[in-house]
Amino acid sequence: MKTLDVKLDKLVAQNLDKKVENLEKNSKKQLEKLTGLINKSATGSRRCDHDIMETKLEKLIVNKLETKLDKLLQKNLETKWLERLTKLINKTADPEIVRQLLNGTFDAALKEIETKLEKIRELTHKGNFSGRNSYVWLSTDFFSNRLKTSRVYTLKFGSQKIHVYCHMGDFGCGNGGWTLAMKIDGTKKTFHYDSHFWSDRKPLNFAGGRTGFDSQETKLPTYWNTPFSKICLGMKIGHKIRFFTIYRHANSLYSLIADGQYRATSLGRNTWKSLIGPQASLQKYCNKEGFNAICNDKYSKARIGITSNEWNYCGGCDSRIGFGTGGHFEDTNTCGNEATYSPDNGNLHIKAMGYILVQ
Repeated sequence: MKTLDVKLDKLVAQNLDKKVENLEKNSKKQLEKLTGLINKSATGSRRCDHDIMETKLEKLIVNKLETKLDKLLQKNLETKWLERLTKLINKTADPEIVRQLLNGTFDAALKEIETKLEKIRELTHKGNFSGRNSYVWLSTDFFSNRLKTSRVYTLKFGSQKIHVYCHMGDFGCGNGGWTLAMKIDGTKKTFHYDSHFWSDRKPLNFAGGRTGFDSQETKLPTYWNTPFSKICLGMKIGHKIRFFTIYRHANSLYSLIADGQYRATSLGRNTWKSLIGPQASLQKYCNKEGFNAICNDKYSKARIGITSNEWNYCGGCDSRIGFGTGGHFEDTNTCGNEATYSPDNGNLHIKAMGYILVQ
């Protein structure tokens, strides 16, 4: 009986070691393969998600696998399995029972871990993994609904590394990783419509990029260096922040704004008013909205926003809602809502804190 116990112990150890070795090899290969795909395809687009995906892969493969193997296999599973095997041996030395135990119970116990790895392997074979498309698929379908941690991530812009606060989950613009581009204080002239910050590639206050929806102004390399398919716009008035999303593909915000050319959107005046809330006010006509929305250089204008007039022409707009604003009447309001000359909800002068993020 002792001889059988010794042989079985060796068989158990060999089987376990082989399984562990194979799983570790597969996990390392898969980690290298997926990391390679991410590094190859992350050419500046959705850099928040890129850093997050690497973190997720390490947690999913390294932590899940090693913790599971260590706690479940090396301790709990092996002990319980040997105890059960010993009981069976004490009852019978039938080699058929031993064979079934080795080929059945042990493999079944490992199935959960192998299934997790198999799901990861399937990801590398699903869809067309080439260029930016593969990266978009990974970040959108696999990670966006699984990561909810908003925190500071280290992003790479060429050879430069900066720390940026990435917003996860749905805070008002939909799920996914949102990368901050700008924060604008409407009480300051830093980002006035005529400011050089809209037309250059110079950053401002990196420290403001490491915090959430606060009152620190900032402009990050994300403004000129990050392609996107969605823009998240938010305004904070008092303690209330309201958001909406613009669905638009572009190489960067810089490419939409810096040249001063008007690029229209078709969101509607009510969508823009939703940033302000029930007190929002605009004149009824013109309603020129989008990027570089300007009626006349002297009158209301917005780098991102809507301008309106009391007459059905756009030569002298007296109201606006937007980011990077300026003009008649209150030229010092650079983010928020200005409305005079018969607006639909009375004269209004609201300076807001604005947030611009991309995904």
